[in-house]
This record gives sequence, C-alpha cells and structure tokens, in this order.
Amino acid sequence: MTRAAELPGAASLVLASGVVHLDPAPAVFAAMLDGWAMQQRTRFLKASTIQSRTDLVRRFAAYTNEYPWQWRPVEVEAFIDHLRSGQRPIVVSTARGYQNTLRLFMEYVTDVRYAWPRECEEKFGRAPVQILHEWNTVAHVAEYEGDPRRRPLTYDEVQALFDAADGRVEEIRARRRKGALAAMRDAVLLKTVYAYGLRRREAWGLDLTDLRHNPKARQYGRCGAFYVRWGKSSKGSPPKRRTVLTVPEMDWIVPVLEQWLDEIRPGFGPGRLPALWVTERQSRLSRRSVNEAFEAARDAAGLPEELDLHCLRHSYVTHLIEFDYPERFVQDQVGHEYASTTALYTGVSDEYRNRLLQRSLDRHADRWSVS
Repeated sequence: MTRAAELPGAASLVLASGVVHLDPAPAVFAAMLDGWAMQQRTRFLKASTIQSRTDLVRRFAAYTNEYPWQWRPVEVEAFIDHLRSGQRPIVVSTARGYQNTLRLFMEYVTDVRYAWPRECEEKFGRAPVQILHEWNTVAHVAEYEGDPRRRPLTYDEVQALFDAADGRVEEIRARRRKGALAAMRDAVLLKTVYAYGLRRREAWGLDLTDLRHNPKARQYGRCGAFYVRWGKSSKGSPPKRRTVLTVPEMDWIVPVLEQWLDEIRPGFGPGRLPALWVTERQSRLSRRSVNEAFEAARDAAGLPEELDLHCLRHSYVTHLIEFDYPERFVQDQVGHEYASTTALYTGVSDEYRNRLLQRSLDRHADRWSVS
C-alpha cells in the first residue's frame, strides 16, 4: 500500500518540517491548497482548471472566515444561497460546478492517505469532514441547463450576421478610417466558424497547414477540409484532433477562404507566421478578439444580445441535420464523443419538420385513399 508521504499532495510534501508558525492555521490552509494543486497536476489537469478550483476554495474560505477543518454543511449551503441572490445570481449549472469543486477539495483533505486529518487533529484538535452530500447538492435531472435564449440561428439570422460583418468593411472604407483589413478578416473568420462548426479555441488555433485537400472533393482544392488540432479535451488529456470536411451546402466558403489566403491575409504582412488568423502586429489573433468579432457583427445586425459565438456551432449542427446528413456524420464533423451531445445542439426548424411530415404522409397516402 502506498504510504501518505509518497502520494503527490501529501501533507508531508508541502508542510515545511521543523518550522513552528506563530499562526499555523493560514500556513496549513495554504499548504492544503498547494498539495491539492500538486495532486491535480499529476493527473495532467490544465493549469487554468487548477487555478479556478483553488480560487473558488479561497473564495469560500473568505466567505466563511473559517478554515477547512472548521467547515460544516451549513456554511456551504449559506454560500450557495448567497450566490443565488443579488443582481447577478448564478445559474443551476454554475452552482453544481461550485459544489463539485468544493466536494473534490473536501475529498482530498479528508482522505487519510494524504495525512491532513492527522495534521489537523494534532494542531487544531479537529479534522476536516465532508460537507457536501446528496441531500445538500444540486441534483442533475435535466440534460440541458443552459440559458434557453441561447439557440441556433435561423438561416435569415445567419445571413443578417454575415451581411452586417461585410457591411462593417464598407462603413470603415466610407469613413476613410483604419481597420478595413481587420474587418474583412473578422467577416471571413465568422463565416469559417459557421461553415465548419468550430469552437472558439478550434478556430483560434488554426494554422495555414491545417487546410487540407480532400481527394473525394477535388473541386475544393486546398479548402477541402480543416484539420482541427485544438478540439475540446477530456480530463487530463491533450486537445482532441479531427478532420472537418467541407460539405457541398457550405462550399460557398471556398472562394471566401481563397480570397483571404491570396489577397487579404498578405496585407497584414504576416511573414512566416503560421497562424491562419493574424493581426496588424504580425501575431495570432487572440481568442477574445474572436468573441469581439461576433459581438460587433451581432450588434450591427440587431440580433439578441444573449446570442454568442457558440450559437454558430449550434447553427451548423442544426443545419446539417436539416440538410439530411446522418447523425453520425454530424457527430464526427463537430467532434462530439456522444450522439446525445449532438442532439442537444439541434434545434430544427418548423419548415424541416413539416418536410419530414409531408414525406411520411406521402408514403402512407394509399392508406387514406378512397376506393
């Protein structure tokens, strides 16, 4: 059996031996957080994930004005209730995420293999206990808990968004202001996100070498597919990779990308920079700028402000389904591990459902014919 001292994150590895603290409580709490971060790093979790988790634990400690060995269920219940009130109350999924994070931390500090219970008993006369249980946490009873206003765009809304993005270019030129190249880039970027159903990070991370030929669709040339290297990763795993094919219903993107590659992008003077989306400073476009490109076009088009960039990915899934692509094909295109996830993205239109209904009626017409 592994001894506590050998486990990454064990108390003996993060507590300075032989040091007597005038105020041991904050020192032990800081060591707990360091140990938990160490434990998570050995599981190859992302640094941003670890940081957000430890920040939440610090936030909870500041709210309670107590330390983990003093916490009881009533404190976490009051904390969540506090976050549900005010001008910007948290949503159910956020509450569950917070509870899961705190539960994981308490599992760590109550695990005897890491020796924190013994350390706390010796120093403070009480050991930490688990404060989150089935009876005081949010139950996961619904498949989708996001904002119901976030949805796929209709075809008209997609067109309005792209028209607004193109219109920004003409507006900047008409005013003789700088920024026309950047506006053209943003317009091509948004069209690419939709035409390939990309996540923000996936679009941001594209390089020139990620454009691929498709031997089965030679007419698309170098724009037959994108090799996506920055797909959403599972816990502790590197980003997932996939190839997204250009589909005939979206092949209007091919001349758009060709113009970007041959005429617009060179105007930024990117030199040997491999990034597909570049800035005037010869650097890769930031992820925040990808969001801002959507928001600017959305506002110019007069679309609801709750719509965000990810709605284009929802739209892509919905529209491929409406184009009668098999669900498995759509699932592979967008990189979903489970078909149920793809189904959550789908919001087919009434027109599409009526077409399906009409097909069914046509197939069964003989049953209703009068002899």
